[in-house]
Amino acid sequence: MPRTVKIDLFTDTVCPWCLVGSARLDQAIAALPDDVVVEVENHPFYLDPNTPEEGVVVADMLREKYGRDPKEMWARVEGEARKTGIALDLSQQPRSFPTRKGHTLVRLAKAKGTQHALANAIAWAYFMDHQLINDDEVLAGIASQHGFTHAEALDAVRDPRELAITHELAVAAAQQGIQGVPFFVFDNKFAVSGCQPAEVFERAFEFALDPEKMKAAQG
Repeated sequence: MPRTVKIDLFTDTVCPWCLVGSARLDQAIAALPDDVVVEVENHPFYLDPNTPEEGVVVADMLREKYGRDPKEMWARVEGEARKTGIALDLSQQPRSFPTRKGHTLVRLAKAKGTQHALANAIAWAYFMDHQLINDDEVLAGIASQHGFTHAEALDAVRDPRELAITHELAVAAAQQGIQGVPFFVFDNKFAVSGCQPAEVFERAFEFALDPEKMKAAQG
């Protein structure tokens, strides 16, 4: 009988740490025994809920918020990305955009069984292909490779009701105490916060698959 682990994953598609953290999760999943089935459900979160529709220049926003050269902050995440096999260069995507439309497609992709792959694809398109992921046509093009028709995807990102549902879920995640992403919840029992190294995910799966081991570790 297969053993199943459920992971609720909170990310934002303009969060570089989420790009790396999701990749590390996927690598940890790939290393699991064949009898382990992992179900990943992606949930929306806003890295910056106040991002205007036209987007913001990331470097300017970081300088204003932290009073530091953004290259210093970028270097750390870029270094971690390289360790994970991702040639990330944050200077190549100058703007950050609202993510409600992308989150809506990811939410609706659950019924198609493509949710996690689509979330990864949108983040990859933003960071690695430098695409404008607030553009309806860009999003529809990505979604059409993950179970949607082009027209279906356009309808979704232009539907006020679907966008409102997504917005409510993203706001609720913050209200429930999630302060940063990526945020991983294993089997509704314990959480892993942030872009952790591979060994942390390995340990998390050990605990999820062997609750007695988790109890022993907790003393």
